[in-house]
Amino acid sequence: MTQKKIKITQVYSIIDTLEAHKRTIKALGLGKPNHSVIKIETPQIRGMINKVIHLIKVEEIKE
Repeated sequence: MTQKKIKITQVYSIIDTLEAHKRTIKALGLGKPNHSVIKIETPQIRGMINKVIHLIKVEEIKE
């Protein structure tokens, strides 16, 4: 069973956002606009993505 990988790119700055959103961005491994990380899609990661979807861009990685 292969796990899906997703690429998460921060598009917008976290200045003037809620503290909870700032902490979520940091927990995803982001922090600067145009920075990207690759994560395995889990329910926990998907929940964090949904919380800050207005600040990021998500792409599925084809293997």
